[in-house]
Amino acid sequence: MKYVDEYRDAAVVHQLAAAIARATTRPWTIMEICGGQTHAIVKFGLDELLPKHITLVHGPGCPVCVTSAELIDQAVELALRHGVILCSFGDMLRVPGHTIDLLTAKARGGDVRIVYSPLDAVTIARENPGKPVVFFAVGFETTAPANAMSVLRAEHEGVKNFSILTSHVLVPPAMRAILGAADNRVQGFLAAGHVCTIMGTMEYGPIAREFGAPIIITGFEPVDILEGILRCVQQLEAGRAEVENAYARAVKTEGNVHARKIVEQVFEVADRDWRGIGVIPRSGLALRAAYAGYDANQRFELTKADGNAATECISGEIMRGVKKPHHCPAFGTRCTPEHPLGAPMVSSEGACAAYYRYRSHLHPAADDPGHPAT
Repeated sequence: MKYVDEYRDAAVVHQLAAAIARATTRPWTIMEICGGQTHAIVKFGLDELLPKHITLVHGPGCPVCVTSAELIDQAVELALRHGVILCSFGDMLRVPGHTIDLLTAKARGGDVRIVYSPLDAVTIARENPGKPVVFFAVGFETTAPANAMSVLRAEHEGVKNFSILTSHVLVPPAMRAILGAADNRVQGFLAAGHVCTIMGTMEYGPIAREFGAPIIITGFEPVDILEGILRCVQQLEAGRAEVENAYARAVKTEGNVHARKIVEQVFEVADRDWRGIGVIPRSGLALRAAYAGYDANQRFELTKADGNAATECISGEIMRGVKKPHHCPAFGTRCTPEHPLGAPMVSSEGACAAYYRYRSHLHPAADDPGHPAT
């Protein structure tokens, strides 16, 4: 409890908010990348403590939200047409594809199982040698080491009926894509501490310098987030654009070297289709040729389709910081956690789910003024 009390201390929170107000002399727009940070901001009302000149917008740091509809369709196809045991984390089951979600596939007879680790899927494969088992490998740099380990474990144990459907995405290329967009309003970033515990901080420096955008690595508690905002505002006001590590208790410059080596052994960088955003070059991870035998796309003939077909969901604009969830005309009416139009409403890290849970008083803004207002 001491840890939680320390980083949720109300007096410190208000001191930091006051310091941010004193440091702010002009409007600034700051994006937190991580969905966990988004939920903390909305839950604790941190944005409401900030001066009106500071606008927080919510980034694409929800791996469930950015997984393309095409990959959801392929996971459904594996479960229903190819008869595999499809293993997945629970938050993927209700994410809509172009037609149905994995929960519906399970209801229609597909063998879809919730696991808590990719290694659980390897165990299921070992216990069911006559049946193909596929793990739906979703996530950012944070989950890549465990997914790489599942492949190495299957190889070491000679488990031949195991493979993964890969949907890994990388944070730095997404930041570049956001900053380089014609409609970008983001001037500084709060980077996710848990991602940096794996990847370290070195990839952020060139981005900060190229785009003139400060990048502050932060944690997930109110004090962490407000300290990150304060450091970001101080840099913006001073005309600096540097990388600062405000989460030094967990993040080292080099990251987790052992975990990075495992990831680099199993995966290679590849283009990736981000739901609602489109293809971002070199923004994902794919299995190396040496591990092609564990690639579900290689083992099965899976249907290829447009992962970003037209939809009413405006998740792409939300995750690029152009709009906020309540700017969507369907928010809270045609789109709810029970009947989501898109992944950000159903994911436990989605911005729309956070607004629905903690800001249900906001009404859909069909006449969005074009600015990501609070």
